[in-house]
Amino acid sequence: MVLQAFSHSLDLYYLIMRARLGLCLYLICLVVRTLALDGEMAELAKMLRDNCLEETGADVALIDKVNAGADLMGDAKLKCYIKCVMETAGMMSEGEVDVEAVVAVLPEELQKHADKMRACGTRKGADDCDTAFLTQSCWQKASKADYILI
Repeated sequence: MVLQAFSHSLDLYYLIMRARLGLCLYLICLVVRTLALDGEMAELAKMLRDNCLEETGADVALIDKVNAGADLMGDAKLKCYIKCVMETAGMMSEGEVDVEAVVAVLPEELQKHADKMRACGTRKGADDCDTAFLTQSCWQKASKADYILI
């Protein structure tokens, strides 16, 4: 009985953590640049970014260029960084982007992009890194003014 209660608590904890990571979505793909982050969300975004930078060796300068308005670049490490962020945030699994999960956690002011994101679907590439990159590139082209990559 105690073990069962512990298992239920652990399942609930993972569900809550996955939802919190999902909320980081608005930091990852479509964000109003003037939206202020509370400390907890900023810390989650920083942890996600630092982890994926370390895992992939991506150049943070490329991410900064994208956030300054440049189109996503086809750099191999940047592609895998995007995949890492999407998988960690629960937006992608086994090479498939869960667009409905992404749309479900978009803040109300960004719901205007939902149909564009659905139209992009999962853009299949040569591998999962390329798939993440192609999908994010489609989202960026559809909503350039609101796009940001953590």
